[in-house]
Amino acid sequence: MRICRLQAWSTITPSTVSATGSASRWPATAEAAVDSEQQQVSSTSRRVWQLAWPTILSNLLFTTVGFTHIKIVSGLGNSAVAAVTSGHRIFFLVQAVLMGVSIATTAMVARNWGARKLAEAELVAWTSLAIGLAVAILLSMPVIFAPLAVASVFGLDAETTQQIASFIFWLGVFNIFTAINMLLSTALRATGDVITPLLFLTASSLFNVTFAYCLAHGIGFLPALGVPGVAFGGSLAGAIVTSVFAAVWWRGKFNIKAVKQWRIDLASARQLISIGAPSVLEQGFIQIAFLAFFAIVARYGTAPYAAYGIGISIVAFSIVVGFGFGIAAATLVGQQLGAGNPEQAKQAGWRGLRMALAAMSLFSVLLAVFARDLAGFMIEDEATINLTVTFIYIIAVAQPVMAVDITLSGALRGAGDTRFPLLATVCGIVFGRLLPALACLALGLPIEAVFTVMLLDYLIKSSMLLVRYRSGKWLGLRSAGGGT
Repeated sequence: MRICRLQAWSTITPSTVSATGSASRWPATAEAAVDSEQQQVSSTSRRVWQLAWPTILSNLLFTTVGFTHIKIVSGLGNSAVAAVTSGHRIFFLVQAVLMGVSIATTAMVARNWGARKLAEAELVAWTSLAIGLAVAILLSMPVIFAPLAVASVFGLDAETTQQIASFIFWLGVFNIFTAINMLLSTALRATGDVITPLLFLTASSLFNVTFAYCLAHGIGFLPALGVPGVAFGGSLAGAIVTSVFAAVWWRGKFNIKAVKQWRIDLASARQLISIGAPSVLEQGFIQIAFLAFFAIVARYGTAPYAAYGIGISIVAFSIVVGFGFGIAAATLVGQQLGAGNPEQAKQAGWRGLRMALAAMSLFSVLLAVFARDLAGFMIEDEATINLTVTFIYIIAVAQPVMAVDITLSGALRGAGDTRFPLLATVCGIVFGRLLPALACLALGLPIEAVFTVMLLDYLIKSSMLLVRYRSGKWLGLRSAGGGT
C-alpha cells in the first residue's frame, strides 16, 4: 500500500477541477456568488496552509541544524564559527545545481500529478534523481580533491582556511546522500505528501546534531575532532537516514514509486534541463554572489565576518517560513495549471503571499525584540554581538519585502516560469547588493553600511516579481510538462 498522506486535501480533486468546467453549478444570486467566492478563498488558504506548515517545520529543522553547528563550535572561537559559516556557504554553491533540478522537479511532478498522469510524474521523479546523482558526484570533486584551494577564496587566515577545507571535504564525501534526500523529498511534496519528508528530516536532524556534537567535542570514546567532526558526524547521520528513506521508496511505499529502469527518459530529461537551467543559473549566481559578498565582509575583519554568519543563521528561521509558503504556492500553482484552472493557480499564489507576509512580519518583530539575547546565546565576544544585533535589525525591516520575493518567485517557478526569477535575481544582486557594497568598501564606510545595502537588493527583486506576477503572462507557459 502506498503512503498517501494528506492526499484528500493537498492534491487536485474532481470538485476543484470542475470549478471551471461544464459541470459547475453557477450561483443563482449575488449573495450566493459572494459565498461561493469566499468558500473558494477559504479552501485555497486551507490548502496553502496544509501544504506549507510541514514544509515550514522541515525548513526550520534544517535551519536549526545549521544554527546548532555554529553553536557547537562557538566555544572554539571566532575562527571556528567563521569556518563553519564559510563551509556551509561553499556547500550551498555546490548544491546550487541540485536546487535547480529540484525546482524543475516540483514544476513537472506537480503539473503531471494535477493532470492525473501518475506514470509521467514517476518517470520525472526517477529521471531527476538520476540527473541529481550525476550532478552531485561531479560537483563534489573540487571539495574532495582540492578543498584547501576552494577554502582559500575567502582570503581568511591560515587556521580558518584549513578548518574550512576539512569541513567541506566531509560534506563533499557524503553529497550523494544529500542529493537523494533533496530530490525524493521534492517529488513527494509536489504530489502533496509533505509529511513523509518531514518525518525523515526530523530523524535526520536529531541524529545530525547528536553525531556532530559527539565528534566535535569527543564524547565517551570518540575523538574530539572540532570543526571537521561537525561535518563528518552530521553527514554520516544524514547518510544513514537517507539510506532508509531510499529503501522505503524503492519498495513502493510512497505516492511516487521507483521506476526501476537503468536508464533515464530523454524527453523528461530535456524538460527538466529546459525548466531547471535558468534555476541552476539563478541558484549558482546567488551562491557565487553571496560568496563575493562574504569576501567583501571579510575585508572588515573576523568579528564582522562572524557576526554576518551568525546573523544569517538567526534570521534564517524567519526566512524559511517564507520558503514554506513559496513551496506551497509552487505546488498548488503547478497542480492547478495541470488541472486546467489558470485563475485558481493565480489565486493560490496571491493567497500564499498574504499568508507569508503575515507570518514573516510577525517573525520580524520577534527577531528585533530578542536580537541581543539570540546573539549573546551564539557567541560571547561583545563586538561580534553588537554587530550581529545590527544585522538582525536590518534584516527584520526587510522581512515583508522578502516575503514577496520568496513567495512569488516560488509561484512562478511552479508554473515553469524560471527565467524571470533569474532576471530579477541578477538585477537585485548586482545593482542592489554587490555594486553598492563595493562602493561602501571603496569609500571606507563602516560594515553597517554594507549590511544595509541588502535592503535595496530585496526591494528590486520583489518589485520586479510583483509586476511579472500581476501581468499573468506566465499562465500560458507550456514548459512544465503539460497542461496549458
